Amino acid sequence: MMKPIELEKVQKAIEQMADKDVYLHLETTNGAYASHFDETFFSSGAYIRNALVRYETGKITGPGPYRVGLKISLGWVYAEGITHFEIDENNRLLLAGHDYKGKLAVALELSHTPFD
Repeated sequence: MMKPIELEKVQKAIEQMADKDVYLHLETTNGAYASHFDETFFSSGAYIRNALVRYETGKITGPGPYRVGLKISLGWVYAEGITHFEIDENNRLLLAGHDYKGKLAVALELSHTPFD
């Protein structure tokens, strides 16, 4: 179950996955799934699933909502607006950012095995 961010727990989980091959799920949306309800609203989003990455360092920062950055060999993977986390029964780190209405705005998930 998702809980509000606990900085120390999330940072520790990020560090435990550093320098290992991990599968990345990164998704952003500002309502792309419901844009047909308001033709004046410009929707955008990004989605990548099961990208195999290895990051050298990772950090969660900010006063909340939080930013998470993962330093990979040729650049960065970055997510902003993170509000909640879960470490599930498969030891996957699931991070999410929910807007003020509780809707998903961003997800960053890391796993040692591919996501279904």
